[in-house]
Amino acid sequence: MNFTRWSARLPGTQRRAAARDDRSSVPAARAEYARPEGTPAQPDDAAPAPSGTDTAEGLPGPALDDLSAREILGRLPAPVALLHGPDHRVAYVNDAYEAAFGPRPTGVPAAEALPELDRLSVLPLLDQVLRSGTPRTVKSRRTTEGGSYTVTCTPIAGEDGVLVYAADVTDHAEAAERLRTSERRHRETAVTLQRSLLPQELEQPDDLRIAATYQPGGTDAAVGGDWYDVITLGAGRTALVIGDVMGRGVRAAAVMGQLRTAVRAYARLDLPPHEVIQLLDVLAAEIDASQIATCVYAVHDPNEGQLVYASAGHLPILVRDEDGTVQRAADPTGPPLGTGGWVHTSGTIALPPGSTAVLYTDGLVERRSEDIDEGVASLARALAGAKGSPQVVCDRLIRSLGVTAEHDDDVAVLVVQHPARTGANAELFHNAALDLLGGIEAAPRARAFATGVLTSWRFPVELRDLGVLATSELVANSLQHGTPPMRLGLRRTDRRLIIEVTDGDDHLPRRRQAEPADEAGRGISIIASIATSWGSRRTPGGGKAVWCEFALPQ
Repeated sequence: MNFTRWSARLPGTQRRAAARDDRSSVPAARAEYARPEGTPAQPDDAAPAPSGTDTAEGLPGPALDDLSAREILGRLPAPVALLHGPDHRVAYVNDAYEAAFGPRPTGVPAAEALPELDRLSVLPLLDQVLRSGTPRTVKSRRTTEGGSYTVTCTPIAGEDGVLVYAADVTDHAEAAERLRTSERRHRETAVTLQRSLLPQELEQPDDLRIAATYQPGGTDAAVGGDWYDVITLGAGRTALVIGDVMGRGVRAAAVMGQLRTAVRAYARLDLPPHEVIQLLDVLAAEIDASQIATCVYAVHDPNEGQLVYASAGHLPILVRDEDGTVQRAADPTGPPLGTGGWVHTSGTIALPPGSTAVLYTDGLVERRSEDIDEGVASLARALAGAKGSPQVVCDRLIRSLGVTAEHDDDVAVLVVQHPARTGANAELFHNAALDLLGGIEAAPRARAFATGVLTSWRFPVELRDLGVLATSELVANSLQHGTPPMRLGLRRTDRRLIIEVTDGDDHLPRRRQAEPADEAGRGISIIASIATSWGSRRTPGGGKAVWCEFALPQ
C-alpha cells in the first residue's frame, strides 16, 4: 500500500530524496548541515539522530518511508477507515474519524459499526469497489451530526479491503446552500412580479371567447418577460396583445410591466395597430435600449370578421378555420421594439365565425435541437386537431409541444375563439345599417330607421327611446361636422346595444361645456350622459367613427 502521495499532508515528514542504499550518507549530511561555519567536525557529528524525531537544531523529521501505515493514517486530518473482507469488517479508524463520528469498534461489519456510512450512501458502493477494483466517490452528503462530507472508497490492492476517506466540505455545502436559497428567493420575487403584472382576469368580449396560459421556466431557468393582454376598445372591438422581453429576472419583468401599461394606454386612443407598435418602439428605446422586446398587437372588429395586426419581430399568428385548416399570418413583420428607424405597417388575417386564433411566445415553439420554423409547424399541426373551449385548447397545445414544469423558457399562450352561433343564441346577435343620403332629410330617416329596428329587437320602451335619442344626436353631429359618405350602424349582442355613425371627416369630436346661450355643442354631452360609454376613432379610409353603448338589462 503506497502512501507516498500523502507526504505533503503530514506534518514533520519528508519524502526520501535518495535510494535506501544511500542512507549511510544522510547522517553525515545532517551533521554538516547542523555544524556552524568554521567549527571542526566532532566524532559525535556522524551519529544519526533517532529515527522518527526532529533534531534540536530544527532538521527535517523522519522520512515518509520510516513511518508505518498506522502512523500515516493516524496523522491524517481527515476521517479514515479501513474495511476488510467481503462483509467489510472494520479494521481501523483514525483519530479524526472518531473525533467526527465518535468511537467505533473494530472487527464488526461496517453496516453495524459505522451507521454514518449508510447515511452518507457509502455502504452500497463497498461491494462495487471490491468487485471492480475501481475507486468510487459520493459527493457532498450531509450527516445527522450536521456536517457534510465527500467520501471516496479506494480498493487496497491484494488486501481484499477498502479504504474509506472522508473530506469535510461543510463550509462549501453551506455556502452552496446559501447561494441556492438566494437564487430561489430571487426567482420567486421575479415570478411574483411577473404574475402580478399580467392580467389577473381576462376581459371577455361579447363576440369572442378567450383564454390564456403563462408558465414560467423551470427552477434552473430565470423568469423572463413574456406577457399578454386583452383590451376591450368599445363598439364591439377588441385588442389582443402578446409580447416577449428578452432577458431574465426582475429587470425583464419590470420592463415587461412598463410595456404592458403603455400598450393599454395607447389602445385607449383606438389607434391602428401599426401606430401602436410605432409608439411602443419609441418607448422601448427610452426605457432600456439594451433590452430587446417583440410584440404583436391585433384588433378584432366583429363587423369585419378579421384581425388587423402589426408585429414587431414576433412570431406569426395562427388561425384554425372551422374545417381544421390552419392559416399563418403573413408579413408585414418589422424588427423588435426599441430598434427605431422602421416604419411599421398593418396586415390582416380572416377570423370568421367558428375559427380559433393563437398568439404565443417563442418558449412554446423554440427548441435548441431544431429550427424555430419547425416548432411553428409543430404548433400548426397541434392546433389543427385541437377542439374544445379556449382553455382546453391552451392546455392541449402546451402538452402537444412538450412543455413541462421543467421547461427551460417562459411560455405565454393566448387562444381566441370566434364562436359560430346558431339557434336561440344567434337571436341575441343582430346587425342593421343605413346609408345616410341627402341633406336635412337624413336625420328623420335615421330616427325612423332606429325606431323600427329597436322595436323589432324587442327592447324595452325606455331603452328604445334612449337608443333613438342617441341615434339622433350622433347623426346630427355627423351632418353638421362631417362629410359624406355617412353611415348609421346598429348592433346588438347578448350584453349591449351599440350605435355607431361613420363619415368621411377625420376630425374627432370632443366633449365640451356649452354656455347657456349656445345653440349647439351639447350633442356629445347628451350622449355621455345617457349612454353607458362612448368614444370615437379614425377609420382606415381617412374618416372617423363615433359610437356609444347601452348595457342591456340581464
